[in-house]
Amino acid sequence: MITVTSTAKTSTTGERADLLESLAKHRHFLRYTVRDLTDEQAAQRTTASELCLGGLVKHVSDTERVWADFIVRGTDAVRGGPVDGTGTDNREKEFTLRGDETLAGVLDRYAQIAHRTDEIVASLPDLDISHPLPPAPWFEPGSRWSARRVLLHIIGETAQHAGHADIIREALDGAKTMG
Repeated sequence: MITVTSTAKTSTTGERADLLESLAKHRHFLRYTVRDLTDEQAAQRTTASELCLGGLVKHVSDTERVWADFIVRGTDAVRGGPVDGTGTDNREKEFTLRGDETLAGVLDRYAQIAHRTDEIVASLPDLDISHPLPPAPWFEPGSRWSARRVLLHIIGETAQHAGHADIIREALDGAKTMG
């Protein structure tokens, strides 16, 4: 288990700064995609999938939270919940913006989770710290992921879903994140 004590913004350099800058860029793209939307628009499905923009923000947020917890606590952080970061037994709820949720609320929660992740990464003694992955059909038995590998996974998830969000937004009202 890793102890995270930093609550102030820590200056990072080198590899950590590069990784956090990349993550910040993809977080920005996802948040920018939902700009100026109402809660109703953020909850609207525009494709054949269950995905909506508010739900994608929730999913990315939950994924980042679970994997950041994994960096700190190891396998115990993901026991009792899906390893892919969903944090819920009902994936439909994860990918939708429910009536009791607002886009502003899920964005605020995402910002809090992002801040915590950045602090964890900045305060780690070493990015090579690793933990065994829990048993799952998609992980090779006995595999371990370093904090670096987990951060790369969070960056990949965020980038992939920012792309999904861009498609959904364009189908919603023609707005694009880029271009």
